[in-house]
Amino acid sequence: MASVRYIANNIDKSVEFYRDRLGFAVEKHNPGKFAELTREDLHLFLNAPGAGSAGKAGGSPQPGGWSRFMIVTDDLDEKIEELRKTGASFRGEVAEAGAGRQILLQDPSGNVVELFEYARH
Repeated sequence: MASVRYIANNIDKSVEFYRDRLGFAVEKHNPGKFAELTREDLHLFLNAPGAGSAGKAGGSPQPGGWSRFMIVTDDLDEKIEELRKTGASFRGEVAEAGAGRQILLQDPSGNVVELFEYARH
């Protein structure tokens, strides 16, 4: 199982985002400070800046970098349309190359999740 940690400015909005828009299950939720969510074999840990040791590791962690995890979808255009209806925001437009197509979805704190569709040959 893989684990990813994001720093999030608003833990509660982030929990709603990952649960309601991307199908994560909430394992633990300490409102305003921390959450642990799962989706298939991925554990996503969310920490508020300054909360717990993870919210302080390395100095003063802040959300919104370019590191990301990827969710594979069979129909990228349909997933984008579904998410836009819920008010989701994206960083840039769909990019396409040999392996497939992707777009970067932003969570409420500006962290990115790559939505990826394999190329059909």
